[in-house]
Amino acid sequence: MKKEEVLSIIDKHRDQGDGLISVLEEIQTKYSYLPAEALKLVAERTGRSAVDVYSVATFYRSFSLKPRGKHLCLVCQGTACHVRGAPQVEKEFARQLQVQPGETTPDREFTLETVNCLGACALGPVVVMDGHYFSNVRTSRVKSILDKTRAGLDDAELKADLRDFVLTVSCPRCNHSLMDPHHPIDGSPSIKVTVATEGEHGWLRLSALYGSFTVESEFGIRTDAVVDFFCPHCHAVLKGASLCPLPQCRAPMVSMIVRAGGVVQICSRRGCKGHMLDLNGSGV
Repeated sequence: MKKEEVLSIIDKHRDQGDGLISVLEEIQTKYSYLPAEALKLVAERTGRSAVDVYSVATFYRSFSLKPRGKHLCLVCQGTACHVRGAPQVEKEFARQLQVQPGETTPDREFTLETVNCLGACALGPVVVMDGHYFSNVRTSRVKSILDKTRAGLDDAELKADLRDFVLTVSCPRCNHSLMDPHHPIDGSPSIKVTVATEGEHGWLRLSALYGSFTVESEFGIRTDAVVDFFCPHCHAVLKGASLCPLPQCRAPMVSMIVRAGGVVQICSRRGCKGHMLDLNGSGV
């Protein structure tokens, strides 16, 4: 870790009015985890207490205090998943990766972790690999999931991807809900934000159904245009530190807080399907 790099990240986000989560996201993107020295610098530079910074860093599963692998594998161990065979699925991942939960393979390719609940009990056992959901997982599917991950999940045919998980999100800066119950999309309250692109400015509503790409906007947005997203309440820029995981895109990601605990990120490019979801392991 280079002190100058971390200070540069902190100052950049402070000048842009971003919150603590945006700072920690970029530090983790750069180093793959949050070094203790970096957390101390964040506390000193922002005037926050070390306890506050550490609390945020440990609350969200998207953050890690030790280096993670290139691919993050989460195996749900909630009650419903547990009784349907999740412990055996976990053991099979551990056997094939030759690591225990909480550990990273020596080649830094995979980190294996467990979560208490993902809120999709009817589809258990559930495994999340790099933000992609696999439902009704059996030990016989473990090798296939690992092979697809190594090949690139964005290019794989994911018929088991979770498509009926509804998110409730809020602004990462002011924590105000972004949900609009008066304007449903896909049968659920939509996510309302303010957007700006190519000289236009207005509202945009997203489907809260994870995996759906239904969008409604106040004005037409050209396909491939990169859009700036803002909180309609505090007007903060909803910009994450990472770029779209799709190699052909690499536009900035838009970050929102999942009310149940976690972070959801969507690509800011119109028409791109890049998205990532990390849920907190304390349950939903």
